[in-house]
Amino acid sequence: LARRWFGETTKRINASFPHWFSGAFKRYDDNEAKLPLDQHALLALIAPRPLYIASATADLWADPTGEFLSAYHAGPVYALYGKAGVGRAEPPAPDQPVGDVVAYHRRTGEHDITAYDWDRYLDFADRHFGRR
Repeated sequence: LARRWFGETTKRINASFPHWFSGAFKRYDDNEAKLPLDQHALLALIAPRPLYIASATADLWADPTGEFLSAYHAGPVYALYGKAGVGRAEPPAPDQPVGDVVAYHRRTGEHDITAYDWDRYLDFADRHFGRR
């Protein structure tokens, strides 16, 4: 959540990765409170389709708590479709995935995608889309 102003700020991400966003996004550098929406609204646009979000405990630039809260706050839109959100208001303990249609885990470690992450993603895909 950019409005949490934690970890990688809008100004920093715009400076480091200007190719990721429209140039208009720079007007929110040091001005996150003026954002017309935050990441939870973008995640809610995925509803009612399954959504999985993963974080890492030591990846503070990514703001693991904010990533979890984005999933949590997308939940009301999933509820409009009769789908369950992440199922809790507090982040789970590390390495303890939560949720079903909206799911989340915070893995122990640094910014990366590990075998643990892939196992969780594939379990999630199997649960919602079946084995291929």
